[in-house]
Amino acid sequence: MLLAAIGIYGVMTYSVARRTREIGIRMALGATPADVMGLVVGQSLTLTAVGIALGLLGAAAVTRYLRGLLFGLTPLDPTTFIGVALTFAFVATLAASAPASRAVRVDPLVALRYE
Repeated sequence: MLLAAIGIYGVMTYSVARRTREIGIRMALGATPADVMGLVVGQSLTLTAVGIALGLLGAAAVTRYLRGLLFGLTPLDPTTFIGVALTFAFVATLAASAPASRAVRVDPLVALRYE
């Protein structure tokens, strides 16, 4: 989970750095800090949703082969799958909050001179 959080943090930091000019233009045209925060966190949650969906599909496919190692659980235990998905979504939101708060502090004048 730590590796996933570090990966999401790195991707979102890179994305905010690459989109500094765009974020500055949006803020200069009247975007509120909440709009910018929603943009960055929304992008993170989209990537997270795709990752969770692929992970759940992969886990569902592998559980048939690991049935002998699962004690006290059914191979497709919905509580476990939902719990893991929600935990990863929460961790991804926390990992994206630092780059999102950095994006909110972008000064439009500085961003337009960037590059």
